[in-house]
Amino acid sequence: MNIRKHALLAAAALVASLGLTDPSVAQSRTLKMQSSFPANSTAHDAFRMLAERVDKLTAGQLKIDAAPGGQIVPPFEVLDATHKKVIDGAVSIDYYWTGKNKAFTLFSNTPAGVIGMDAMDFLGWLYEGGGMALYEEFLQKDMKLNVHAIPLYSPGPQALGWFRKPIEGLAQFKGIKCRQTGITAEIYAKMGMAVVNMPGGEIAPAAERGAIDCAEWVGGIEDVRLGLHLIWKNHYTPGVHESAPVANVMFNKEVWDSLSEQHREIIKAAATEVFVKWSVWWQKLNADAIQEMQEKHGVKILPTPPEINVEFMKAWDAVAQAEAEKNPVFKKIYDSQKAYAAKVVPAKRFMFPPYTLTADHYFPPKK
Repeated sequence: MNIRKHALLAAAALVASLGLTDPSVAQSRTLKMQSSFPANSTAHDAFRMLAERVDKLTAGQLKIDAAPGGQIVPPFEVLDATHKKVIDGAVSIDYYWTGKNKAFTLFSNTPAGVIGMDAMDFLGWLYEGGGMALYEEFLQKDMKLNVHAIPLYSPGPQALGWFRKPIEGLAQFKGIKCRQTGITAEIYAKMGMAVVNMPGGEIAPAAERGAIDCAEWVGGIEDVRLGLHLIWKNHYTPGVHESAPVANVMFNKEVWDSLSEQHREIIKAAATEVFVKWSVWWQKLNADAIQEMQEKHGVKILPTPPEINVEFMKAWDAVAQAEAEKNPVFKKIYDSQKAYAAKVVPAKRFMFPPYTLTADHYFPPKK
């Protein structure tokens, strides 16, 4: 055996004993995963960003095959598919699973930005307020799901949505057929809507057929990519149903545990990086999309009638209280979030000047 080969074998043994990754000796691995979102959505772009960073940070030793919604399993079945190891993992958002337990919506920070928390407040609860431990307990003990999840990006704040006809207030909600999902569908139904649940990729065709009268997707660039601005021209914002939602990347727990400690740490670091970089990229895309909708396509971007958002928050408070009274798991998580929010939200309100203060000074709203 020559000296160089002996040295490489010795190095490989040392690397293995330390649990490290050496690109010259380790074998590559590919995780087969899927999102709940269309291939052309920015939500799926967040998935691609994660895959790219993991690939680079592991020097190609760990890869993620980031399939779009529907390629392997239907978009709303990725949680069960991850649990059963049909796929190794997925990118989605937890309010899709409220049919299993309404507590799922609390881990997506929806609706109304749970107890007024923005996305950074919510991350604070997860990482500084005991939220991640509750998350693991909820998924694996309470729901018996073989799943590990990490926050990945925040697709909000989201607009109230698109409407075939203008709305002036809550009265126009009565009987209107509208695409909604998760717990927000239940709340809007209480406010009089005839809600319809469907994946994002089905919204535009349904709108063109006249099967729905309004739709909530995201707003800005996401809605332009779906083509909603070409179908309807009345776009209302803001909404409070998803004022600060947080989506996640999940892994089958056995798959997650089978990864080296280094690779698990790399995935967590890459997810945090995506949370920041995707957010600032998305904000710029939204600004460009809003300008395009108005100037090129004649879209009317209109303020949401205040009574709609106020009534939504009241309806959510009632739903949350009723659920907490009958669902001990929901109550435990919700109480933890309320306690954390009661500390950080008033402090932020005290420390942070209102966004409109400087915005109105430098960019006064156009009449």
